[in-house]
Amino acid sequence: MSEQVLTENTAPAVERKGVPVRTQARRAALQALYQWQLNPSSLVELEMQFINDPSIQLGSREFFSGLLQGVLTNLETVDAAFVNLLDRPIVQLNPVELSVLRLGTYELLAMPETPYRVIINESIELAKTFGAEGGHAYVNGVLDKLGKTLRATELAGV
Repeated sequence: MSEQVLTENTAPAVERKGVPVRTQARRAALQALYQWQLNPSSLVELEMQFINDPSIQLGSREFFSGLLQGVLTNLETVDAAFVNLLDRPIVQLNPVELSVLRLGTYELLAMPETPYRVIINESIELAKTFGAEGGHAYVNGVLDKLGKTLRATELAGV
């Protein structure tokens, strides 16, 4: 079984001192979701692989696990939340952008304590770092529309 590894579009990984732990957890969750798309395995196996790999900076293990488990156990709900906002079938999406959309959508749905703008910004940064050129704009458009619907009350207070 070959492993697929998602790497940043920049120089080789360097220690991420100063990077917020939730940002690190989102990066690791994105990498795990990407790997799962290309080489599906059990959630437990995938999670343990990332938790036990010392080269992966998980940040908050609880937050990483919550994101990964949340997306994969609620995949149909997550996908259904944004599929009508896409301009193409979900199977035609770039795997990185799809993983970012799933991660951001799950946070919008299940983590009301995380502000809408934080979720959007973190998703854009993940797409810029790991995705194709311009993919961040697509992610931004979809999640912004979704966020305005799911977080209307939050946005009304802004």
